Amino acid sequence: MKRALFTLAAALSLSAPALADQALAQAKNCLSCHSVDKKIVGPAYKDVARKYAGQKDAVDKLTSKIMKGGSGVWGVVPMPVNSQVNEAEARKLATWVLSLK
Repeated sequence: MKRALFTLAAALSLSAPALADQALAQAKNCLSCHSVDKKIVGPAYKDVARKYAGQKDAVDKLTSKIMKGGSGVWGVVPMPVNSQVNEAEARKLATWVLSLK
């Protein structure tokens, strides 16, 4: 019984931060164009994580793209400016996206 509770507690602690940041993505309308595991208008977040894996400045790059938008990296459809997202929120979202496997 103790082992089962420990396993459940460990699983919940690993998924809780991811869910909290997914909630932020939902609140900021990011999930209108993106999904964790499939392309919608923009790339899947898991694809973004793979593309930027191992890059030391990935969080900074994505934070900037989240706030200022961008184009040409994932195709012809540009990502618009996200003026409703402040820098702390953008950094939190970028860190979350990069954590996805």
